[in-house]
Amino acid sequence: MVTYIPPKILFNRHLETIYPSLLRRVNFNPPERERIQTPDDDFLDLDWYRQGSSRCVIISHGLEGNTKRSYIIGMARAFFQQGYDVLTWNYRGCSEEMNRQLRFYHSGATDDLGTVVNTAKARYPDLYLVGFSLGGNMTLKYLGEGQVPDQIKKAVAISVPLNLHTSCLTLSRPQNWVYTRRFLKSLALKVRNKPALKTVVDVGRLDTIKTLLEFDDHFTGPLHGFQNAIDYYTRCSSIRFLDGITVPTLVLNAKNDPFLSPDCYPEASYHHPRLTFEYPERGGHVGFTQFGKNGLYWSEMRALSFIQSV
Repeated sequence: MVTYIPPKILFNRHLETIYPSLLRRVNFNPPERERIQTPDDDFLDLDWYRQGSSRCVIISHGLEGNTKRSYIIGMARAFFQQGYDVLTWNYRGCSEEMNRQLRFYHSGATDDLGTVVNTAKARYPDLYLVGFSLGGNMTLKYLGEGQVPDQIKKAVAISVPLNLHTSCLTLSRPQNWVYTRRFLKSLALKVRNKPALKTVVDVGRLDTIKTLLEFDDHFTGPLHGFQNAIDYYTRCSSIRFLDGITVPTLVLNAKNDPFLSPDCYPEASYHHPRLTFEYPERGGHVGFTQFGKNGLYWSEMRALSFIQSV
């Protein structure tokens, strides 16, 4: 495997993280939108890139992302150009219309990923999963919970907070304030845009919340059946589910990722016959920018290589 070498102009972890998020543009075909119903009378908006293939890649986005983010479209284009159909999906509340139920989405919402997989498995004999950040944690947890359909052949998880608690503490460090502020602003807007929440949570707390842990303690946890943030992190961290994974899976975490704690890099002594851990020295969070290469980022090339390997 060729290791990742970032462009010289991206000389630290923050530039490697921010540049692709803000400045990358991906030219690709517009998707076909499909809305599916969930078992609890809610909906999920799916975006399809189809060309009649028997193979389909399901891509899951990160915290406060959606199917329009450049890293999602870039990965979709990479697989589509290699002959795959691609399904990208928006979590509850992440598409253009707010979802119906009081709940939103969270790192452990594998019931929704399962609904998406069930939709795709009725149409394809071969399925592959790719998840970024929060979506990577969700993907690994889903795979490790068992009862994975036979159609799922391989998976890739990129920039994954395997331990949600310690990664949240890392993200809350002063040097990461720009990321925390952006996430909290977006999350708070969603809470305020759903008036019915005022009957079950104290929306006024939004004015005093300064960290993601506080947000999860007062909103994410209670809204999704957890006692508090720590209970949510403990029960949903994918590191607890790795031993249950039965399909070949690549975990790709850059060592300089500003979002990830040391717990997100299992030691070489942890051996699993189906898991491959790769820790490039550089890459940032959901970064891995490279110029040229027909517009492909390094993480897209690595995901293709892993999924296409025998």
